[in-house]
Amino acid sequence: MADDAADPLERTILDLLDQRAADASICPSDAARAASPDDWPALMQPVRDAAARLAAAGRVEVTQGGAVVDVTTARGPVRIRRPRH
Repeated sequence: MADDAADPLERTILDLLDQRAADASICPSDAARAASPDDWPALMQPVRDAAARLAAAGRVEVTQGGAVVDVTTARGPVRIRRPRH
């Protein structure tokens, strides 16, 4: 694993982003399914929480409709991507 995130869900998010093109994004359900294929729906909120921690650390951005949003207040589908500078 290329990133040093301590939380397994954070590592899963970062690993999935590493496997994609530099400008690609993932859906939180991608990370949930990768972490637990048989019980992924139960991981949707924990994945969003992990994305929030990564976003607060500046390691990812969470978007909705292409705009960066705060995943803790965003309602509905979001995407996770590497920061665009």
